[in-house]
Amino acid sequence: MQTLSLNDKNYIIDSIRNISNYPKPGIEFKDITTLLGNPDVFHFLLDHLTSRYESYGLDYIAGIESRGFIFGAALAARLRTRFVPIRKPGKLPYTTISEKYSLEYGVDEVEIHIDAFSHGIKDPKVLLIDDLIATGGTANASVNLINKTGSKCIEVCFIINLVSLRGDEEIKEHTPVYSVLETR
Repeated sequence: MQTLSLNDKNYIIDSIRNISNYPKPGIEFKDITTLLGNPDVFHFLLDHLTSRYESYGLDYIAGIESRGFIFGAALAARLRTRFVPIRKPGKLPYTTISEKYSLEYGVDEVEIHIDAFSHGIKDPKVLLIDDLIATGGTANASVNLINKTGSKCIEVCFIINLVSLRGDEEIKEHTPVYSVLETR
């Protein structure tokens, strides 16, 4: 099941609740808690992701805080590989490295442990995963952070890509991107 039919995609889309004007007016929020609360759909999605990535020879799956943790850890367990959390500053207890990125009105940052990818694996292959891509700042910084460690982010996976915001375009310049669902 490496590709999904339109019916398969609609099955997943129908499990996601849309909330208008959240967190601010004009935003149509994609609430994945309803997908997570539906064991049949969640299992179906994980089957798809497992099928897609089982031949990639992944050494790690990195998930972006916080919903990327859910999908990343579940997929890593299925693929019997390691999971690495990418966090906001100050959340990790050991020495970290970080990557800053621009926001509309300021700067933010993501971090990982300095030894996150150091389990004796030469040139580790990493899949980065998150629930949704909008403008792409966090995801692009996360790819840069992974590559800064000497690891190779071989693909970035999003459950939902808000294509009208074009957040995946900068990432695609240097790393393949796969989106399970594309919506506006």
